[in-house]
Amino acid sequence: MNSSIILIGPIGVGKTTVGRLLAESLGLPLCSVDDVRSGYYEKVGYDKSLAATIGATEQGVRGVLRYAEPFDVQMIKMLLADFQQGVIDLGASNSVYEDKGLLAQVEHVLEPYPNVILLVPSRDKKESAKILKDRLTRMLTEEGKPFSDELFALNEYFIQQSSNYQLAKRVIYTKDKTYEVIQHEITSGLVY
Repeated sequence: MNSSIILIGPIGVGKTTVGRLLAESLGLPLCSVDDVRSGYYEKVGYDKSLAATIGATEQGVRGVLRYAEPFDVQMIKMLLADFQQGVIDLGASNSVYEDKGLLAQVEHVLEPYPNVILLVPSRDKKESAKILKDRLTRMLTEEGKPFSDELFALNEYFIQQSSNYQLAKRVIYTKDKTYEVIQHEITSGLVY
């Protein structure tokens, strides 16, 4: 059994912020997959130009995600071998698999990790999508960053996917909770 804490969930749910709080409070290192993905993708043969070509077709972002699935499985295996103790914030797409065989591989890889925690605002998926759309709109507007409805559609897709729930050992509903309360709720239920 591995005591690393692995956070999964949609875009904007607070994985990185909660991960940072957990790492600080527990004295553990933090790994955010968004920061290391490109290095692992290079190692496993992910072709950025092919992904861009797929993204430019009618398949769009969802086609790119399907293309990335086998590379994500390899990346997760390598990441867990490299980062053996700490808090891992998986990117929103790294826990979403349409291919059931690849999902089964990730399930197998995560089997010895009792602290795989899904963060999602609400049991109601439509409410979760609305909460995160409002949060992301506010955050991106404050940061002066552009965004489109495609981001919200993608996040709704992430929220709807059953693979998140299949991979998670615990689900924490974050609606109306501060990051500190979420961090405490996770800490109090950790399995060692």
